[in-house]
Amino acid sequence: PPTRNLCLSMASKAHGKVVCVLYEDPLVGYPPDYARDTIPEIASYPDGQTAPTPVSPADFKPGTLLGCVSGELGLRKFLQDRGVEFVVTCDKDGPDSELEKHLADAEVVISQPFWPAYMTAERIAKAPKLKMCLTAGIGSDHVDLEAACKNKVTVAEVTFCNSISVAEHVVMMILSLVRNYIPSYRQVVAGGWNIADCVSRSYDVEGMHVGTVAAGRIGLAVLRRLKPFDVRLHYFDRRRLPEDVEKELSLTYHSDIESMVKVCDVVTINCPLHPGTEHLFNRELIYKMKRGAYIVNTARGKICDRDAIAKALEDGQLAGYAGDVWFPQPALESHPWRTMPHHAMTPHISGTSLSAQFRYAQGVREILECFYEGRPIRDEYIIAQDGRLAGTGAASYDQGNTTGGSAEAADFRGGAKA
Repeated sequence: PPTRNLCLSMASKAHGKVVCVLYEDPLVGYPPDYARDTIPEIASYPDGQTAPTPVSPADFKPGTLLGCVSGELGLRKFLQDRGVEFVVTCDKDGPDSELEKHLADAEVVISQPFWPAYMTAERIAKAPKLKMCLTAGIGSDHVDLEAACKNKVTVAEVTFCNSISVAEHVVMMILSLVRNYIPSYRQVVAGGWNIADCVSRSYDVEGMHVGTVAAGRIGLAVLRRLKPFDVRLHYFDRRRLPEDVEKELSLTYHSDIESMVKVCDVVTINCPLHPGTEHLFNRELIYKMKRGAYIVNTARGKICDRDAIAKALEDGQLAGYAGDVWFPQPALESHPWRTMPHHAMTPHISGTSLSAQFRYAQGVREILECFYEGRPIRDEYIIAQDGRLAGTGAASYDQGNTTGGSAEAADFRGGAKA
């Protein structure tokens, strides 16, 4: 079987090339021992959109690990049957990376937000045959959308496939921060039992003011899940929700972000990263928040000013910060968010549960079927097409580039090789 960091390729008489960048295999080997035998079947999402519906049957079992190199998103047989060369690697950063070696003749580059292949203008220029950048998941900010539009490269993602996965993660992190769960857990692991130490930073969520930056698929799902906690809910978005939804959830709408963060005890960030949201949470905005507020960011790391977050935790302006998104990714060992006080950070995992992997692998397959058979890709999956933002991209993004600084990822452990 394929080993960790191995580049897998099928090259004889190929008709086109797909380069797929996935995260590394488990350290314990592949496949891992699974905790469960099945996952629930999800046919549609809360807004009525159907889950991915590829024509070809899946040749993998739902609930298996598909997002790593050996998992291959379950695409090998599917692409081999179409005579397509298929390269899978985790080596994505730097000029000597495996990704760079294959750009010259790649027609499709597949990547995940969790281990993103940063498709900068320079890389797109090196890929004259490139027709599509496909995100296995949601969020295509790792692609220079301005360059993609200029070169008429289609950008697509599997919209809604893991939105609920992320919303669940947000609620978990809010509770973990406010109830001081992680330090209390560490107390047990260390053999201790000092209850006063555990509860000296522990509060109830009940009665708190909680606000979301953006109330789209993820943000609205977070609001719905928080409603039973008897919190006071707020949201900021450039598009207001329908009146009946506001009444149902007892929402307070804010037309500007400053008015919301001033009154909230917890702020959760659920907006896309584009030039208009890059470093939105800078020092100025953070210090307009209540002293002792919490921020949960599962959107994109670059929405927050890295050093401003660390400083606000150190001086007590923020009581806690949690999330799973960094910039760039993977985060360097020296990244200040690894060691700042009162954080509950994880690697970027919220949208790549085994449940979510099945849906986004199926979505990638559906999009590739459309691509190779000349059929239209679902409008909700489209971010950019025919030289402009389109579909979901036109509603959610500003055209521009947020990949600046991504080259730093090459310094992570000297760069993974595969």
